[in-house]
Amino acid sequence: MTNNLLFDFTVDKAAKKVFITREFAAEIDLVWDAFTKAEILDQWVAPAPFTSKTKYMDFKVGGKRFYAMISPDGQARWALQRYTSITPKTNFKIFNVFTDENENPEPHGSEWDHQFSETNGITKVSITIYNESFERMERLLEGFTQGMKMALANLENVLASRK
Repeated sequence: MTNNLLFDFTVDKAAKKVFITREFAAEIDLVWDAFTKAEILDQWVAPAPFTSKTKYMDFKVGGKRFYAMISPDGQARWALQRYTSITPKTNFKIFNVFTDENENPEPHGSEWDHQFSETNGITKVSITIYNESFERMERLLEGFTQGMKMALANLENVLASRK
C-alpha cells in the first residue's frame, strides 16, 4: 500500500532510546482504542506468524496488561506492562518487562511513552521507548525493529477494517 503517511523509526543507542512516529488515516478515537483495548490490541500487535494473547488488562494508572506473543509452534514469550500515566486520547506511559508465565520479571525493562494527536482525520502516534539496559536494547533491537514495523502495518489494516 502506498501512501503519504509519516513513518519514522529512529534508534539513539547512546541515549538507549527508540523513537517511532507513525500516522494513520483514522480518527484518534479509533487509534486510541486500538492501543488501549485488549480485544483490538491482540489483533495487530504481534508480527505474523506470531499472535498476541492478553491474559488480563486493566487500563488505568497502576493497572497492568499481562500478555504473551505466541509462536506458530505454541511457544509463549510473556510480558507485563504497568500503566504509569494516562491522559485520555492524548498520552499514556507504561513500564514493560519480559516475564515468565507466573509474572516473575526479568531484571531490566523499558519505559514507553505514547503520544497521540489528530489533524484532519489523520492520527499521529509518537512512541519513545527508553531501555534501562543498553545490553538488553542491543540484544532485542534487530528483531524488535522488524516486528514493530510489521505490527504497525497490521494496525493500519485493522483500522481500515473498522472504519
